[in-house]
Amino acid sequence: MAALENSMMDRKIISITGKRQVTIPLRFYEQLRFGKEIECVLTDDAIVLRPLSNQDDGFTMEILKDLVSQGYSGDELLTKFAEQRQNINKAIGILINEADEIAEGKRKGATTEEIFGEE
Repeated sequence: MAALENSMMDRKIISITGKRQVTIPLRFYEQLRFGKEIECVLTDDAIVLRPLSNQDDGFTMEILKDLVSQGYSGDELLTKFAEQRQNINKAIGILINEADEIAEGKRKGATTEEIFGEE
């Protein structure tokens, strides 16, 4: 119950523009350390906005291991890491769009036989 009370203390009503845009209050933006992109998740009765940088998607360590094994270090490692993360984020976005299109019947999905073969 205390968590709910604390979250209600950090409540702010904000406007939605005609283009469906909202402005994140500065204190929320700074506290959560939002970057240039956020994750937006639709739940049953809410939209949750989360900073991408604060989440471990399981790829971070794998990307770093691979880049280090290729001999990258220092600033070059950081640059390559940022590129890889951006590529993964784009690929995930494409997969999500494809899944949405399949769910909406706009695109045909693969059958179980196509994926696993016939037994």
